[in-house]
Amino acid sequence: MSFTIYLGNLPTWVTADDIRSWLTAEGLVADSIKVIRNPETQESKGFAFIEAPNQEEMEAIIRRFDRAPLEGRLLRANPAQPPRPKGQPKGEARARPEGKRPKGKREEPKSAFAAQLAKVL
Repeated sequence: MSFTIYLGNLPTWVTADDIRSWLTAEGLVADSIKVIRNPETQESKGFAFIEAPNQEEMEAIIRRFDRAPLEGRLLRANPAQPPRPKGQPKGEARARPEGKRPKGKREEPKSAFAAQLAKVL
């Protein structure tokens, strides 16, 4: 079982060493810390993943850092979601057969032009 924590809304200057020192100061332990960076610029993307050694430590880290203030912003800490399969865009729903829509649901036209077109068709 994975005990990975997502830590978000970080300023871009935050490093893994900074996070490790914050954890140490609070008496918390992490197996690893990875600040996610833009591969081209190496600038932080504003979030990190922390691997906790067990469930209790994960919960303690989340309690301590979720909504903690830092430079006028509130940090976000919660259990990390499993990674999406490669090639699946964010928020993409399952594809349905061409021309099909869920039963009982009628799609509303997105504009006045689309509404007029729907009446004609």
